[in-house]
Amino acid sequence: MLSADNTKILKRASREVNNEMVINLGIGLPQMVPNFISEKNRPYIHSENGILGVGNILTYDKSNPDCMDAGGSYVSVIPGGSFVDSAESFGYVRRGKVDISFLGAFQVSSTGDLANWHVPGGRKPGMGGGLEIASCAKKIIILMKQTDKKGIAKILPKCTFPLTTRNCVNMIITEKAVFNVSENGLELIEVASGLTMAEIEKTTSDTFSIANDYKEF
Repeated sequence: MLSADNTKILKRASREVNNEMVINLGIGLPQMVPNFISEKNRPYIHSENGILGVGNILTYDKSNPDCMDAGGSYVSVIPGGSFVDSAESFGYVRRGKVDISFLGAFQVSSTGDLANWHVPGGRKPGMGGGLEIASCAKKIIILMKQTDKKGIAKILPKCTFPLTTRNCVNMIITEKAVFNVSENGLELIEVASGLTMAEIEKTTSDTFSIANDYKEF
């Protein structure tokens, strides 16, 4: 079951899409985004293992066992969806056809560097398709908690974990805030209802500007 914080992140993420887009979903929390998108706004969802038109995540008893997304979850396929081989799927990514990719992260720098594939000292599973997707999608939106399990901020002046790609992140959505990321650094555009600026600053390890029209979500 999703926590209240993760639900808040996913609901906010769903507002970034419309039915004219093609989007890609990283492994973990981003895989749950389709379950929060209304039918009228549903985009085509790309999975790099070869599906264009991913639907909702399904339980095994309601699924086709041969139909999985890149994260190994059972999924439905919307009417008009298609299946291709991995080479053609990555060709689609590399040609810049993905409008938004929602990715998870271990760390993000205030200049948009992304570290989401390896924690020092841990197992090295490999980047998978993360490098191409982070480099080639038109917009990268990170979905993650504001801090790790030890309470250490995940938004930093400089990433200390191995990088996936430099200067690729455009937006960060956490359970506490929404930041735009640009060459000028972090800009706070939304704050979770009930939180103060002091609480946001305490859990962000770098300075940020505040949009004049920032609002609550």
